[in-house]
Amino acid sequence: MTQILFLAALLNTKGTIGDLLFNSENVFEFYSCSYMRHEIEKHWEKLKRISKLSDTQLEESRFTIFEKINFINEELIPPKTWLNAEEIATNIDIDDSDFIALTKHLKGYLWTGDKELYNGLKLKNFKRVFNTTELIALRTARS
Repeated sequence: MTQILFLAALLNTKGTIGDLLFNSENVFEFYSCSYMRHEIEKHWEKLKRISKLSDTQLEESRFTIFEKINFINEELIPPKTWLNAEEIATNIDIDDSDFIALTKHLKGYLWTGDKELYNGLKLKNFKRVFNTTELIALRTARS
């Protein structure tokens, strides 16, 4: 799921995903559903265990990352957009309909590290999706 990218950045702010978040100021704006905050809380103990970071270190990482993301309340997305997103997410991962709906609502692009989501959206001719490699190339081309 899309929030995996941000979870990965929490674990390693100096990695590729962290680099994209922190070094793309004049190239990209990052948005996510408010739901992502809940997902991070839900997986907090697992994140601590995987990262081997203390609560304080993980909190600092979360704060730093959240400064780079504009959170949008899902309730602002029109019902018609939700229905279309759910239709698109069917047979891929219905849990990703939030991110598809937000992408459509903002007329933006979905950045995902989820290969199943990426490939499924491409098969459904959803053109507003990038993987990390494509986003790096796009940043390079725009810089």
